[in-house]
Amino acid sequence: MPDSAPPSPAPFEQLPLAPAVLANLRQLGYLTMTPIQAASLPLTLARHDLIAQAKTGSGKTAAFALPLLANLNVRRFAVQALVLCPTRELADQVTQEIRRLARAADNIKILSLVGGSTMRPQMASLEHGAHIVVGTPGRILDHLQRGSLNLEALNTLVFDEADRMLDMGFFDDMVFVAKQCPKKRQTMMFSATFPEGVDQLAHQFLRNPKEVKLAERHEGDKIRQRFYEVTNPERLEAVGRLLRHFRPVSALAFCNTRQQCRDLLKVLRAQGFYALALHGELEQRERDQVLIQFANRSCSVLVATDVAARGLDIAQLEAVINVDVTPDPEVYVHRIGRTGRADQDGWALSLASSNQMRRVADIAREVGATLEWHPIAECTPTSDAPLLPPMATLQILGGRKDKIRPGDVLGALTGDAGFTAAQVGKINVGEFNTYVAVAREIAQEAQRRLAAGKVKGKTVKVRILEISDIEQEGKASRANAGIKRRPPPLPGKSGR
Repeated sequence: MPDSAPPSPAPFEQLPLAPAVLANLRQLGYLTMTPIQAASLPLTLARHDLIAQAKTGSGKTAAFALPLLANLNVRRFAVQALVLCPTRELADQVTQEIRRLARAADNIKILSLVGGSTMRPQMASLEHGAHIVVGTPGRILDHLQRGSLNLEALNTLVFDEADRMLDMGFFDDMVFVAKQCPKKRQTMMFSATFPEGVDQLAHQFLRNPKEVKLAERHEGDKIRQRFYEVTNPERLEAVGRLLRHFRPVSALAFCNTRQQCRDLLKVLRAQGFYALALHGELEQRERDQVLIQFANRSCSVLVATDVAARGLDIAQLEAVINVDVTPDPEVYVHRIGRTGRADQDGWALSLASSNQMRRVADIAREVGATLEWHPIAECTPTSDAPLLPPMATLQILGGRKDKIRPGDVLGALTGDAGFTAAQVGKINVGEFNTYVAVAREIAQEAQRRLAAGKVKGKTVKVRILEISDIEQEGKASRANAGIKRRPPPLPGKSGR
């Protein structure tokens, strides 16, 4: 998506809006447009589909609310606009903001359909009719399957915080909802980042969309590169020094060989780090659980080879550590490109021994810059607190085979269990197991309340997935499969 320079502040009066709408905006204190509004409103008011980069607090609600309000036929009492939000808190905020912006017209009915509340009152409200529906994917899906929500008259579909919905595991629900909407409609997608799933949705459901991505950063490079000269014997210990000094929430440590991966993992574990390894010897289930833990921010360091990490795309990766210098400069560029995504900064930290300086010179030519060198001795702990991942992962016994959906898990945690959506992270529903990230400080209580309550009306088994669990399960699986199992002793032998 191409970057667009943020437009200078412009008044709403330059838009083709009704005088009553402009008067209401002035009364609400909307005097000039925010950058996302100035870039997108001329496009969306002209009824173009839109995919836009926008974060919470950027004014994006008005950016999609004004076009959908402009396209409403108030006299037609049917759902003409649907806004999908990742959480009920955001859905409630959006509902209130649209109501404020809709005050210029009479009798516009806006309905919020979210989980955590009973279906019957929502169904009764839908029977009385609504012009605009704002809701969470799981609850909207429930109403569509029950036939209580009719989208035949819909002309505007909005995905708000699309990347967050994908993080929470709502991809299938989003696809289902979009397929129930008329093909002839305007679709707007707002997302802070653009992972593969967002691109996939955009290509599938948007028609020749206009793209808006504001270049919010102009100073310096978002990836800050530093090189440290070390001897081979101190290389692995130096990784821990970097982690204690820079304290990234999530770091990806690249090794050149599987053996180096195994050796580094032992060193980091001994130093108290929450670390996992990704290499070719892992079974698919182990690999999936490793990636879930890391993507959930339940693991601080992922140690990997280039082959194992191929295709890996993790949001919010604060640092990449090159444990060894790769002989291929293009691989170096690919490695460090995993950090500094979207509008975030990232560290690229590399360890090199004196006999690897030719490789380093090749990298300098590839990146076209003078490399920044620092002594490893300057990397001292910046805090006495342990480097703990912010989240923990709960494993629920039950998945797609049990018809569990992300909304069921989110509803159980934010409903009877009493937690907020902000305390819940990614939700991954597999065939037989479901994994949900929760804030580390509530993990034990969340596990207890989920196990004591119900998910989709059923009691479920729940445990906190620990770092060691993955390896133990993998070893047991390989042993059961007869892999690396010692042969039985011969008759008459002790087997020792």
